[in-house]
Amino acid sequence: MQSQDQEVFEKLVEWLKNGDSPYLCTIVEAIGSSPRPVGSMLGCCGEYSVGTLSGGCVEEDLLEKLRMNAIDASTPQLIEYGVSAEENERLGLPCGGRLHILVQQLSPANADWVVDVVEALRARQSMARTTELKTGVTTIQVTEDYVALSLTQDSLTQGLGPKMQMLLVGAGQLAQVLAQLALAMDYEVLVTDTRDDVIAQWQGPEVELLHGLPDDIIARRSSDPKNVIVTLTHDPRIDDMALLEALETSAWYVGALGSIRTTRARLERLAALGVTETQLQRLHAPVGLDIGSKTPWEIAVAIMAEITQLRRKL
Repeated sequence: MQSQDQEVFEKLVEWLKNGDSPYLCTIVEAIGSSPRPVGSMLGCCGEYSVGTLSGGCVEEDLLEKLRMNAIDASTPQLIEYGVSAEENERLGLPCGGRLHILVQQLSPANADWVVDVVEALRARQSMARTTELKTGVTTIQVTEDYVALSLTQDSLTQGLGPKMQMLLVGAGQLAQVLAQLALAMDYEVLVTDTRDDVIAQWQGPEVELLHGLPDDIIARRSSDPKNVIVTLTHDPRIDDMALLEALETSAWYVGALGSIRTTRARLERLAALGVTETQLQRLHAPVGLDIGSKTPWEIAVAIMAEITQLRRKL
């Protein structure tokens, strides 16, 4: 699955190559409660749109104005919603919320930088988009880390980056339900297993299924900091091989399913194989919050709860 950022920019490329002049709309500030976070984007071209800013009346109002050419965005325009209690009630903004949305109309002359964004996202690179507010001139720059959105009187700088990716080692029942939860929480999900028969019996959601040695899969597909790696097979020959490689990568979360007893034995094996104490401290095992979970769905909830808790502290 593509990230929503990538979906927006992929569509912008298509429209620009057709000679159209689509709009790119970005939430640049949110005061109070907001249906969507700062940095959320929407693309619009005629009757078609991609992405979302609110999913409700704010979005509907903005799209209607764009389709009626009621906003001159040949240079970027800052649109504010929620300036009065009456407007909050009409638009459904919660708790007196206010949204500031930057609307920029693109032309085919912008195609080069939009294509560069798509190519960087496909390569799982982070970048920053800088738009001059007086001219609409936009440049992008590849960055090492994600850049927080900032808005000044002169320019908008917005970080863009790849979707958080989760690699599940083992294609059993727990992986099937965990994949469903992760997809619902906007992760890209990959599943790998060395066992042909297990992959053939996959009944989970539509994700990329990778047959092969887990260390090879991790090295090729899951080595960057936007990755979560979780081993689920209960087979040390598979899980240990995966963990040896995973703990060498910059993946921000590495977890392993198992009981406390199983975990102790695993840590001893990994240490004997040369994994350092510093690397072992990165391993979340037993994986998931201790909520007394027993069923696959309960275990999946515990895993996603721990990952969510830690992700909010990044």
